[in-house]
Amino acid sequence: MQPGLSPGSPGDQRPPTPETDYPELLTSYPEEDYSPVGSFSEPGPTSPLATPPGWSCHVDSDGQTLYTNHFTQEKWVRLEDQHGKPYFYNPEDASVQWELPQVPVPAPRTIRKSSQDSETPAQASPPEERIKTLDKAGVLHRTKTVDKGKRLRKKHWSASWTVLEGGVLTFFKDSKASAAGGLRQPYKLSTPEYTVELKGASLAWAPKDKSSKKHVLELRSRDGSEYLIQHDSEAIISTWHKAIAQAIQELSADLPPEEENENSSVDFGSSERLGSWREDEARPGAAAPALYPGGLESDLSKVRHKLRKFLLKRPTLQSLREKGYIKDQVFGCALAALCERERSPVPRFVQQCIRAVEARGLDIDGLYRISGNLATIQKLRYKVDHDERLDLDDGRWEDVHVITGALKLFFRELPEPLFPFSHFRQFIAAIKLQDQAQRSRCVRDLVRSLPAPNHDTLRLLFQHLCRVIEHGEQNRMSVQSVAIVFGPTLLRPEKEETSMPMTMVFQNQVVELILQQCSDIFRPH
Repeated sequence: MQPGLSPGSPGDQRPPTPETDYPELLTSYPEEDYSPVGSFSEPGPTSPLATPPGWSCHVDSDGQTLYTNHFTQEKWVRLEDQHGKPYFYNPEDASVQWELPQVPVPAPRTIRKSSQDSETPAQASPPEERIKTLDKAGVLHRTKTVDKGKRLRKKHWSASWTVLEGGVLTFFKDSKASAAGGLRQPYKLSTPEYTVELKGASLAWAPKDKSSKKHVLELRSRDGSEYLIQHDSEAIISTWHKAIAQAIQELSADLPPEEENENSSVDFGSSERLGSWREDEARPGAAAPALYPGGLESDLSKVRHKLRKFLLKRPTLQSLREKGYIKDQVFGCALAALCERERSPVPRFVQQCIRAVEARGLDIDGLYRISGNLATIQKLRYKVDHDERLDLDDGRWEDVHVITGALKLFFRELPEPLFPFSHFRQFIAAIKLQDQAQRSRCVRDLVRSLPAPNHDTLRLLFQHLCRVIEHGEQNRMSVQSVAIVFGPTLLRPEKEETSMPMTMVFQNQVVELILQQCSDIFRPH
């Protein structure tokens, strides 16, 4: 049986908890001596005559009950809420608490047993034998992000009745309303959904990349699990932060030095967590984590040594390519890098497409103008990127428009177009020249000044397009039609300009001019 406590004794004081931290429907509050099974009862109203130790009480001229601290001389006014429950107000900082702040009072050396007539001296109960007290309780939003080192895919935010008691943070499944009913009838409270041991845990304000919500705490337990805790009220979440951090700090004193250093290395071993602790320290009332420089430096040196050994054992990128574990993609690869990797002046895929189109027939209507099936084009692209043995004679690629569509897609996805960005304005300036001979000469000199992979690929492509134009009566593809199709693909600015329609006209004119004078611009092999 727990010995009875007088209403004004220090053991009967509840830690400060804002009223909005409890459910609105709540009409009863948890007992201070919160048992594991959750026994709750309705506390009786505090008598104004029952003055806690260290305080004096008197009624002022306005009829208000005023409490004065003997040591700090601070004054608190006793008021009552709409339900008649007493609370206390400090006029100096406008703070509100359910109970007066506790004043340290020496514990009595003897206690009187009420069940016996004679007085028998007895030792005060040691701290470990005292029943654990409820530190804080309320409704919070929470989600679990890491389960014993394994990161969870999705965040499931939900409101939970949360209890901080005896160094353990417990999240119940109950919602705000059911928690209120559970306090009246404890047996209706469900089993805890999560129970977090705060011994050896770490707490920080969560960075923005962890959650887009405001006022989010990140709690990491010793078993490698991580939780995000949130409340819309900054005042409420700050009191939770202070209460949890204080519990962690008190429990960390019982940890062996080795475990404490190991726990510190987890929290301070990365720049991300350093940043989160800096943010934590910047907040008012944040509990500063204890650092142990010697142990931390030793742990970091071990991590560096293991990381160095791991990096030295890693296979080189070239060896992984040779073994076939890594295959660089074709689509989206820089032209020069692709030609160097394939040891070819022109990408193999471009050569294969041109041969296939000319073999199927250059007289097909709308060649390069009609789009092929997009899904089949994407399948061909995947095949090119993941399989070196490409056979365009396969029945899956029998539609020539799929091959022409894939070739146009290849040129569109080049990081830098076939006419490099550095030459764009020069080509546009050249095509604007009024003198035809000078215009042709400038365009020819610019083409010949292009890097070798660009120049050789352009020559192969334009010679092929000239053969397409030669069959214009059958495929209905004229010089202007081909220029319209390939102009924006082969020649484009690095940044979009305001006069894009006019620029597009010049792009088409550059391609049209090169097609008309292909034999003169490109020297024979």
